[in-house]
Amino acid sequence: MARVRGAAASTSGQQDQVSLDEAALDQVITHVAASAQKWAATSPGDRARLLERVVKDTFEVSRAWNAAGCAAKGYDPESSEGGEELFSGIGTFVRMAQCFRASMLDIAAKGRPQFPGPVRHKPDRRIAVQVIPANLFDKLLYAGITGEVWMEPGVDEAEVRSSQAAAYRSPQSHAGVSLVLGAGNVASLGPRDVLTKMFAEGKVVILKANPVNDYLVPYWSQAMKSLIEPGFLRIVSGGAKVGEYLTHHPAIEDIHVTGSDKTHDAIVFGPGPEGARRKANNEPVVTKPVTCELGNVSPVVIVPGEWSSKEIEFQAKHVATMITNNAGFNCLTPRVIITHEGWAQRGEFFTALEKVFSTLPTRLAYYPGAQERRSAFLAAHPDAHEIGSSNEGRQPWTIVRDVDATNHEDVCLNVEAFCALTSETALAGETPADFVRKATDFCNDVVWGTLSMTLIADPRTMRDPVTGPAIEQAIADLRYGSIGVNLWHAMSFALATTVWGAYPGHLATDIQSGNGFVGNSFLFAHPQKSVVRGPFVARPEPAWFATNTNGAVVMGKLLDFEVRPSWTKIPGLMLAALKS
Repeated sequence: MARVRGAAASTSGQQDQVSLDEAALDQVITHVAASAQKWAATSPGDRARLLERVVKDTFEVSRAWNAAGCAAKGYDPESSEGGEELFSGIGTFVRMAQCFRASMLDIAAKGRPQFPGPVRHKPDRRIAVQVIPANLFDKLLYAGITGEVWMEPGVDEAEVRSSQAAAYRSPQSHAGVSLVLGAGNVASLGPRDVLTKMFAEGKVVILKANPVNDYLVPYWSQAMKSLIEPGFLRIVSGGAKVGEYLTHHPAIEDIHVTGSDKTHDAIVFGPGPEGARRKANNEPVVTKPVTCELGNVSPVVIVPGEWSSKEIEFQAKHVATMITNNAGFNCLTPRVIITHEGWAQRGEFFTALEKVFSTLPTRLAYYPGAQERRSAFLAAHPDAHEIGSSNEGRQPWTIVRDVDATNHEDVCLNVEAFCALTSETALAGETPADFVRKATDFCNDVVWGTLSMTLIADPRTMRDPVTGPAIEQAIADLRYGSIGVNLWHAMSFALATTVWGAYPGHLATDIQSGNGFVGNSFLFAHPQKSVVRGPFVARPEPAWFATNTNGAVVMGKLLDFEVRPSWTKIPGLMLAALKS
């Protein structure tokens, strides 16, 4: 039997319009294409002013935008889930806009974005540029968190600087029309991809909303009206027919899609058996450049150590948040937790994790195909642990325990569940350092995908003269586009100064988690991956934790701060954070 790998098939993008208005789409494309050279001629200073308007307009529509997102997902906007939606759906877009704005001002004044540094040398002739904290506000608001962008091997510091902001050295040569095929799960994804295409790559953009969340188009249109009014951006709706027409249109020069590997293959090679034949023979039907951020069986590797009860409690909340966020409908949701089979506290940790799940209300399975995907996993693992209610369209939090690590065909290691389900497996290892090396090989060679992963280790283990260096070597060796160390890898997505995307090198015929990066507000030319780090136990409890009952208040204040940063807002933010 052929090995099945990748993201499970989804119906999210398969809704078709009864009729396809080609003339209307042609008019949209013509309108945007006519503005490509005008956008190329727009100075960095003027682009900064446009982004300033984007931030202002987004904030004005943020309450209605968030209410719409919460209604679609079954959240109370004032709940912790509502705060999560505000942060991921709007806050990360505002932060990206502000980061790009800062880079535009740097280019106008100094010719290139000024990254904070330092620059460190890493294994295999690589250097890493620290990009978090980016300023004094970051040091206060994200205390203890750092982020680096690692460059491709052989790129030195001089080349990092000289190759920044390539689209601003010859803007006319980068002019063109990009198509962004938006994702249906997170409200900010399509708009964030627009910012990357426009402000990092110098393109004008047509954004096609995903049918799952095209109810957000009115809010996106208000938020980005300063880009729409001059003709630099248009937003369209529709199903697969609209997407197919746009991808094949000769005026569209390149495409960016956020979705699954199945979506990528249908675009590049075509659907059905004929598409499969074309993929096998590497005969694409779309030959223009396609970048993509796709799925992943995201691992969380837990390095064995002696943890206190408070540390176990904190990390149980941490991992539970990773899994419950957005009801599990994220490409960055952990799908396999990897532990040392001899870890004395393995059982204690999973008992604590399930206890946290029992305190969190289950969520609406709003994304199409969720029940079918979940059923496929339960058919393979009928003894999975289920926690919480499954009524009214909700799915219980589900953990498939004790997956056989030697069975490389297991669905849990090969297919992204994309629902409220994760799994756990254990590896042997003579020592913690040996476990770390084996876990690295397991993630690289067995677990499907290269998008993102997290490694958790207590500070005592990190300081161990043998295990500590093994962990640092693992961070260097892991083939993932984003790696979190004691911090959910999703922060690499959220912070914007880091880069977000698959580890480079995938072929179109084996695309896995995709190719290309978004974010990258410092406009690096040769990124390989991001590494974000956080404290093993953070105090106060982070506002983005699912267990933080004051999360909505903190996230509202954080959004207000990101829109209009001010030292006078810091005390209120800190006070709200302390009430968690």
